[in-house]
Amino acid sequence: MAQEKNCIIMHGCPSNIEKAMDSETRTYDKHWIPWTKEQLISNGIKTETPSMPEPWEPIYDNFKKEFEKYNVDENTVLIGHSCGCTFLVRWLGETKQKIDKLIFVAPWKIEKEANEIEKAFYEFSIDETIKDRVKKIILFTSNDEVESGKEGLKMFHQAIGGEIIELKEHGHYTLGDMETEEFPELLNKILEDN
Repeated sequence: MAQEKNCIIMHGCPSNIEKAMDSETRTYDKHWIPWTKEQLISNGIKTETPSMPEPWEPIYDNFKKEFEKYNVDENTVLIGHSCGCTFLVRWLGETKQKIDKLIFVAPWKIEKEANEIEKAFYEFSIDETIKDRVKKIILFTSNDEVESGKEGLKMFHQAIGGEIIELKEHGHYTLGDMETEEFPELLNKILEDN
């Protein structure tokens, strides 16, 4: 019997401003993530949205410890938003894990004015063999994404390839940029067969 598909959505890394906010007012784990999770669960796909420790000061080993509490196998769809993409690429390169789909939303790989913590998180070589262990790679960007985001997208795409989908006026795929929690284009890519 084939194993069921499951999905893990990694949120992005907020600015220090959100550090003090409680779970009701912060946004880094919101945007389109709760809506997407709800839609996937209603389609019978087990979906997890882990909260990473202190994401405003991302430390790879801390993220890894939390992330590895969840099951990842050949039927898993991994979705990252912003710096969540950076974590997933590094983890997949390190573990050599095979997965079903890898989907990036507004991928982020560089920090122009990075402090030491950020440098340790963002600066690593992307393992180009990831594409050999993932059935499908999709990268969402927008025509009005900031330049650093566009550079990050290019870095990921050059290393691991994949289908680039550019949606108009979606910015960095935050609620403020999209003006909606609904993200049907992402949902369709998760649900479509390889």
